[in-house]
This record gives sequence, structure tokens and C-alpha cells, in this order.
Amino acid sequence: MYNDEELDSAVAAQVLSAQSADAFRAFVAERRHTTIKDEESFRLLTGFNDIFVVIAIGLLLVSLGGLGGTLAAGAGALLVAVAAWLLAEYFTRQRRMALPSIVLLLAFVGGVFGATLAALEGSDPAPIFASAASALAAWVHWQRFRVPITVAAGAAAVVAIGVSTLLSAIPGGEHWLLPLMFCAGLLVFGYALRWDLSDRDRRTRRSDVAFWLHLLAAPLLVHPVFGAMQRLDDHALAQTLLVLGVYVALGVVSLAINRRALMVSALSYVLFAFTALLRESGVVSLSFTLTALVIGSALLLLSAFWHPCRAAVLQWLPSARRLG
Repeated sequence: MYNDEELDSAVAAQVLSAQSADAFRAFVAERRHTTIKDEESFRLLTGFNDIFVVIAIGLLLVSLGGLGGTLAAGAGALLVAVAAWLLAEYFTRQRRMALPSIVLLLAFVGGVFGATLAALEGSDPAPIFASAASALAAWVHWQRFRVPITVAAGAAAVVAIGVSTLLSAIPGGEHWLLPLMFCAGLLVFGYALRWDLSDRDRRTRRSDVAFWLHLLAAPLLVHPVFGAMQRLDDHALAQTLLVLGVYVALGVVSLAINRRALMVSALSYVLFAFTALLRESGVVSLSFTLTALVIGSALLLLSAFWHPCRAAVLQWLPSARRLG
């Protein structure tokens, strides 16, 4: 399988002509009855060899972490980080394997976090400094390997720094956790939109970067909203209608930006609300089954009619704000 960025590279190397590449894209879009930018594709597997390599990498890193842990606190995490970087030099930089690159990036950033946390064990700002080290590690990794998920990993570390710092500085900060998460989600969401706007046709890795950022922003936005709603003592029917209304609003936003991450993140809350409503109505044994049937059917219909629904939503938006 080839992505759009590799086709552009083939054109730049004069392996294909620009006309041939455009004709191929048009052929694929016509055959799939959709355009590439509407597919929201991202590279996860380049073949079964990715899975084979990931299994081997996992065994190696786990063994190194275990061996290092017997030597000193944090030594295992440091060994994992070093090994992940060295393996990335081959599997990411030379072989350009998708899934191993993701795993190695997470192992490297996680190893740096664990090693820093162990080195500062016992001190109050240890989580903050460990998050800062992870953010720096993600930035260095991005400069070297350009794995799309790296930006999201760095953003997650920055969010952890900001939230941890504010929680420690604000008296009774734990009561402000949900609002802080929501504000962080808005910032990450806006950052993801910047990456999306830089590649409206979704032909380069910038679109993949935006995908992972949206995947990070979604739970940060969704969990505080539904978490606050669950604290209300309303009737189950009122709560369900409120949850449904919020989910429809998220669906409209998803259609407008042509991303599905928000809807996926909120799905568990909708299932829970409808299941609770059915149980209160006396349908105990089939509550989850009926809920899954209704929600699953609705999502399948939305998937089938995604493009007409999106066109209807975009008609209400100024053209300057449209994504794609």
C-alpha cells in the first residue's frame, strides 16, 4: 500500500509523472466513491511484518527493562529509552515501518519519563520535571525521525506539565481538574486544526500529525463535559437527553472538521447513559444489547451518508472556516 506522500516523492524522483499520479488518485477516489481527504487515513501497518517486528521489539524492551531494574532504580527505563532510540535508527529511519515506529516512540518517551521520575523520586516536583523531560525527548525524537504521533506525545507531556503545575499552585486544585482538562483539550484541538489547515487535501504526514492530535484532544474535551454531567442528580431520562444533545453537537463538529475522533471518544458515555435509562425502565437483561443495536445502527447510517451530512453542515458555515 502507498500513501499520498510516497506518490509525491515518486513524482519528485521522476519515477512517475505528475499527470500519472493525479490520474491514479482520481481513479482510486472514483473507485472508492470518496476522496482521499475524506477517508481520514493514517499509516499504522505496512504489512504483517510490522506485527512480527513489534512482538520482537516488545520482548527485547521488556527484558531490558527487567534487567536494568535489578541494577538500580530507573536503570531499566533508561535502557528501554536508549534501546528504543537505537532501534528507531533502523526500523524508523531506514525501513520506515509504521507500527514499530509508533511503539518505539512511545517506549523512548516513556523510558525518559520513567528514568527521570526514578531519579527524582521523593521530591514534590518530580512528575513535573519528568513530564518536561518527556516533552523534550519527544521534540528531539521529532527532529530526528518525524514520526507523526510524536507531536501528540509531546503535546500530552506539555498538558501534563501545565495541569500538574496549576494543580500544585492552586489551593484545592483537585476540584479544578475537569475545567483544566477541558481548557487543555481546547488548546490541543486548536493546535490539531492548525496542522489540518496546513494540509487540506491530506496528502502529507501533516495530516497524520493532526489525526493523533485530534485523538489526544478528544478525551480531554469529552471526559470533563460528561464527567460534569454525571454529577447532576437529574432523572435518568433528563441525563440521557442531555448526553444525546451533547453527542449530536459533537457529531456536528466532527462533520465540520471531517474528523471522527470526538464521536468515538464520547461513545462510551452515550452507551452508558442509554443503558442506565433502559435499566431504570425495567429492561435489565437486554439494556446494553438494545443500546448497542440502536447506537451501532445510527453510526453505520452516519458512516454511509457521511458526505451528504457533511455537505449539509458545511452549508451553514462560512467558507473561510471549512476544513477540506
